[in-house]
Amino acid sequence: MPKSRIELTEAEWAIIKAVWEAEPCTAPDIREKLQRKTAWTYSTVRTLMDRMVMKGLLAAEKVRHLTIYRSAVTREQAQRGELFYALKHAFNGALTPMVQCLLDAGKLSAAELDELESLIKAKRKGAKKLADPTTNNA
Repeated sequence: MPKSRIELTEAEWAIIKAVWEAEPCTAPDIREKLQRKTAWTYSTVRTLMDRMVMKGLLAAEKVRHLTIYRSAVTREQAQRGELFYALKHAFNGALTPMVQCLLDAGKLSAAELDELESLIKAKRKGAKKLADPTTNNA
């Protein structure tokens, strides 16, 4: 079972993305998939994948002489871990400056801004519902 806060290295990101696209897969499958992007040997890929198994990021199953790998974390879990890592380290845990930075840095369309606004409104509505003692939450 992976730790609650997933933090992946750059190499682990490369591996997990390739696994998500090809699972179930073997280390040679992943080496071949990453061959253009990296100069990693089979032993490097295998070592990284075995370490990721130990960290709870991948699951491994021996089938005869092959080791079959599958992801043990979802994209959402990995993305959330990366986001919380940035929030903690780059913004000292302050969400508003992080969101402001993202808004300032990106060219957001009107549709994207509308979607973000809808998400905030839905979150606010849910928070109000939880805070209202007259609401039956049972």
